Amino acid sequence: MTIRRFTLACLVGVLGIPALLSGAADQMPVADIRPGMVGTGRTVFDGTHVEEFKAHIIGVLENVIGPHRNLIIARLEGGPLANTGVIAGMSGSPVYIDGRLVGAVSYALGSFSKEPIAGITPIAEMTDSTTMTEARPAGARVRLEFPLSPETLTAAFRKALNWNRPFADRPGDARFASAVSGPGGDQLGTLGTLMRPIATPLIMSGFEPDVAELFGGALRDQGFIPTGGSAAGFRAGEMPFDGPLKPGDAVGVMLVGGDLQLGGTGTVTHVDGDRVYAFGHPMYNLGPTAYPMTRAYVYTVLPSLFSSMKLSSTGDVIGTFTQDRATAIAGRLGPGPRTIPITLSLESSRAAKRTFHFTVVNDQLFGPLMTYASILNTLGSYERQYGSATFSVKGTASVKKHDPIVLDNLFSGDQATMAAAAYAVAPITYLLSNDYEKVDLEGVELTIGTAEVPRTATLERVWLDDPRPRAGRSAPLKVLYRTYRGEEIVRTLSIDIPANASGSLSLLVSDGARLGQAEQREARGPQPRSVDQMIKSLNKGRRNNTLYVKLLGTEAGAVVNGELLSSLPPSVLGVLEGDRNGGSFNPLHSATLGEWELPTDYAVSGSRTLAITISSN
Repeated sequence: MTIRRFTLACLVGVLGIPALLSGAADQMPVADIRPGMVGTGRTVFDGTHVEEFKAHIIGVLENVIGPHRNLIIARLEGGPLANTGVIAGMSGSPVYIDGRLVGAVSYALGSFSKEPIAGITPIAEMTDSTTMTEARPAGARVRLEFPLSPETLTAAFRKALNWNRPFADRPGDARFASAVSGPGGDQLGTLGTLMRPIATPLIMSGFEPDVAELFGGALRDQGFIPTGGSAAGFRAGEMPFDGPLKPGDAVGVMLVGGDLQLGGTGTVTHVDGDRVYAFGHPMYNLGPTAYPMTRAYVYTVLPSLFSSMKLSSTGDVIGTFTQDRATAIAGRLGPGPRTIPITLSLESSRAAKRTFHFTVVNDQLFGPLMTYASILNTLGSYERQYGSATFSVKGTASVKKHDPIVLDNLFSGDQATMAAAAYAVAPITYLLSNDYEKVDLEGVELTIGTAEVPRTATLERVWLDDPRPRAGRSAPLKVLYRTYRGEEIVRTLSIDIPANASGSLSLLVSDGARLGQAEQREARGPQPRSVDQMIKSLNKGRRNNTLYVKLLGTEAGAVVNGELLSSLPPSVLGVLEGDRNGGSFNPLHSATLGEWELPTDYAVSGSRTLAITISSN
């Protein structure tokens, strides 16, 4: 034994202070691991006090998830482990042999096993795979298909989550190629196929049960265990933490903060200066990230045949997790990352105005998902979830160096809650997923008016009192729609006929959804070609409480580079169609001669087309 190792051993045995308290603690390579060795692990079972447990080494599995990836198999002993088995939330618990850091407890047998057999990720693989980088390339993201609905948005979130599933949740990718010799070594390969990353407790504080089940269920398939709200008694800044962050401490990854709390918890493996390594397996294997790192408090351990877990809560932000890799998550102590602030005000005739403040992680995948969950949860907590309701949504989303996105719409019916939440989160999803530039969303402010009655109407008739309107003059268009209670409402809209109009034209009167679908088909899906065009498109979005009127002629037009150009002369169309090097070109088969809007107090549906003949005298 070297003098240094002898000194470290003396510190452990005589003073009872593991050398791991120093970021410069010695590391034991996998080549030095032998079956029969006994290590000492550290984790929190209750409160913030780090306790020790034993790790009896069984062997080493090589090439676990790829070349030169290893997993050390050990039987754990001590604390509540004999009764609980390996506990969700232990991910990252450091293990030492002779004062040298071996790695992090990170894997366990599948559900319903109480035998505390664990896999330990070697520390060298954790540090090597999480080398710090400043660049943050585009990660997993949600891709939307318009027109958007609650169903398509939820499906898009689930597709994005499943697309980037952690490697070890796929049994075919977690086979073990070989094992070192030793007691039980023959069976290690078989045992390895049963190992899975230890589940990550998912704290959902302030979320009502239905929403928690909806989103918790989607994340449960990805290796998370929803634990519901945290126990009362401590708030961020009030938790009795014992000194600075150290190996064995509980640590949190915050996805939602403020009036709602949502995040995962695990254990710190190693602290090297301001660098922190944890978990020993991925949180979601997204690569470069910018997630708030927090302290965490463990209230108790909940034994379970399915999966024992730590009941915990997150605390103050103490840094940023910048890497989420196959063998660890890692970050730096210091200021937290920039998050997206959300302010949501509820206005109702039943109660005083309520305002909620929360922040969501600034991430292409989890940012939109967490925003949707937070808005949906707030609406569901304070408004009815069953039966018809009406929500008017107004607000803005501020984008750095660009015009703000203006939100203004009305939703009514049995799915109004989900539709309102989907409408509010769509701009965030759309912008964060763009391919043109990195967008800094500075914040979202929403005011949602609520009513426990439906406010729907159906368009039934449109007509002109003048059977032969004249070019260059106005014609009164009459619109009749019937409300949900059967009341007939007739509105008049003045239509200005262009002076150069002639012959047979048509007047289209439509709700926003149908008109949007028709325009998408006609333009064959023109796509914006810059962030400015994306914001312009969002701000021109059709509203549910407005009827749209278009005067259509037979002259052709086109969509050029995402911009709609109508009534183009044939010579111009020929030049544009012949010069395909100038960008995208989609011809249109009709020209829009005029457009008008008719606001209503209802979510109106329906579409009518009126054929008219223009008189020149």
